[in-house]
Amino acid sequence: MNTHRRLALAAVSFVLGGGLALLPVTAASAAPASATAYSCHYKKSDGYEYAGHYSGLTVVPSSSTVTSAGIEAQCLLKRMHAILPDAVSSPGTVDGIFGTRSKASMRSFQRLADRDWGAGLTVDGLPGRNSWPWLRSLTV
Repeated sequence: MNTHRRLALAAVSFVLGGGLALLPVTAASAAPASATAYSCHYKKSDGYEYAGHYSGLTVVPSSSTVTSAGIEAQCLLKRMHAILPDAVSSPGTVDGIFGTRSKASMRSFQRLADRDWGAGLTVDGLPGRNSWPWLRSLTV
């Protein structure tokens, strides 16, 4: 791990503090689209951050249907926006539908991860197999 990434992770860890509640994490599932705003219940485990909705690293959220992966990604992007508001744009309301604002937020996160940590991510606005690990680890 390079020095820049260590310093960034240390700074983020310091800002976030510890002792977050541990809540069970559910598998990715689809539900009917709705205007519901979901809560984010953050926890840290094995160097990754979870928000209580999806624990995997592979599911790409839907832009038309509420999914637990969509809620999870929006929560983590919301967290990154709170930590680095000038680098990561807001994903908007955490509603589980990975729409325009969520994709714009994810693109800003992917550019940040590529620029500052050499992540080598495709800047496509979607959390997928390569982006999820970075999204989970850089919020810790």
